[in-house]
Amino acid sequence: MLQEENGFYVPYRLLPQLSLSSSAGILDEHPVTRAPSEQDASQPPSYPSGLPPTPTPPHKRRGRAGAIIALTLLLAIILGVGLFAGWEFASNSSSTSTTSSASQAQSTASSSSGNTVQAQQEAAIAKIEPAVVELKVTTAQGQQIGSGVIIDTNGDIVTNNHVVSGAQTIEVVLNSGTTLQARLVGNDPADDLAVVRIPPFAHMTVAQIGNSSKLTVGQEVLAIGNPLGITETATEGIISALNRSVTESAGTTISNAIQTDAPINPGNSGGALVNLQGEFIGIPTLTAVNTESNTPANGVGFAIPSNRVEAVVSQLIKSAA
Repeated sequence: MLQEENGFYVPYRLLPQLSLSSSAGILDEHPVTRAPSEQDASQPPSYPSGLPPTPTPPHKRRGRAGAIIALTLLLAIILGVGLFAGWEFASNSSSTSTTSSASQAQSTASSSSGNTVQAQQEAAIAKIEPAVVELKVTTAQGQQIGSGVIIDTNGDIVTNNHVVSGAQTIEVVLNSGTTLQARLVGNDPADDLAVVRIPPFAHMTVAQIGNSSKLTVGQEVLAIGNPLGITETATEGIISALNRSVTESAGTTISNAIQTDAPINPGNSGGALVNLQGEFIGIPTLTAVNTESNTPANGVGFAIPSNRVEAVVSQLIKSAA
């Protein structure tokens, strides 16, 4: 605030000198006889006729008003800059918070997704594994091993024909470790499928058969079997392709085969290819062979689709009835 004593004021205008009319002149003085009581009295002053002009109030100088305006503008600028800076800070904080929240949400979603897939795999394996068995087959040439899947409560087990071909005896090793004797119900060399039967037992788990026509490329799958005689082995992969036509070494051609990169090794034949719902969708049957090294090709395996398995097996069981 400007101090009052620092202001400048315009001086009051001087009153104009009063002048008598030139025609008035100066009155002659005549002796005046006064009464005794009036001789010591003071004479009242004489005033010219008319009122003196009213003095004009002082004016503050324009510099003070300009200073106030400048100060107001300065304060407005400071306030504006402060508000803009605050807005920028709030915007950046909001943007940072949003980005951080989005990153955390994405990380949480990825972690949640990973946990969900793992939980699905675990549940699928637990569901199908008790229905997958090991087959020990004795032939004239010796012993061979493979896998099979229990498909009904009568104790019927589906497997590949090449696993039981020429069998003299067939032993089935259950998930519990129990060994049972099995007999051949029927076989179809053209589709490389066969059915063997064991006596039904208490709490027997039967595989749930899925619809292989609904499979999609890229879908995650699991192969359950006994590769190299290592029982109850699960491998993971995806469906690499559908409707493949592949020919086995014995000359059997499998139509509409499922190609998968889930590892398939000797002993996996006749086992279960399942989806993440634990449904039986195919029988792992063979692996592609690298002709240069004459060794199995990694990640290139084939399975007979469940729809074909179901159709052939029903006919084999019906024929044996």
